[in-house]
Amino acid sequence: MTATAVVTGASSGIGAATARGLAARGYDVVLVARRADRVERLAAELVGAGHRARARALDVTDRAAVDAFAAELDSCDVLVNNAGGAVGTETVAEADPADWRAMYEVNVLGVLHLTQALLPLLVAGGAGTVLVVGSVAGHVVYEGGGGYAAAKHGAHALAATLRLELCGQPVRVLEIAPGMVKTDEFSLNRMRGDADAAEAVYAGVPDPLTAEDVADAVVWAVTRPQHVNIDLMVLRPRAQAAQHKVHRVAPEQG
Repeated sequence: MTATAVVTGASSGIGAATARGLAARGYDVVLVARRADRVERLAAELVGAGHRARARALDVTDRAAVDAFAAELDSCDVLVNNAGGAVGTETVAEADPADWRAMYEVNVLGVLHLTQALLPLLVAGGAGTVLVVGSVAGHVVYEGGGGYAAAKHGAHALAATLRLELCGQPVRVLEIAPGMVKTDEFSLNRMRGDADAAEAVYAGVPDPLTAEDVADAVVWAVTRPQHVNIDLMVLRPRAQAAQHKVHRVAPEQG
């Protein structure tokens, strides 16, 4: 029987790349995101390539909708909690609490909702995997990132606690924590649609990580033998030694 993988935040970036990677490895992939048109288009692409995929529009912060989604599934072998994001770069002194609340809702409670709703299926299958796409911000803080770091620290704590609580159960809990990843939307959303500010985040950085780089790590971790648990994998581009130390190349003078 084909194993089923649910990928949240699958409409773009790391989520879409992960869905493609898992589909290529033979999983029946359920693409979950708020934007129905995008996940439906990706599902059609994967099915057209001979893979098994289906789309489901879903807001992971809506518990009732999450529970209804879980009730529709006959099985779930892998849950990739990828939906997340950052809003703003204000200091703690100047931050809007509403932004912090929004980040906590999607990065922490979204993971909690999906994990709680799908855990019975993951256990029942006898070889379940819960993977949380965290961030290096969940391990080291930096100026202007207080709200996002707090949320990702929360996601890390959730994963680590769940691993303890499921010890002895047939479910692995994995975490992938990327550093600087250049995708179409992450920084753009963080900068509230300011394309110039979003692009400046990566200015001069030789080869930041791509969505495909992170997806490759996710797929690798998920497809290890079931007795192998990748507790935490931290990924950074070579140019990023730490959040506060990034090698940048000056633009060539014309």
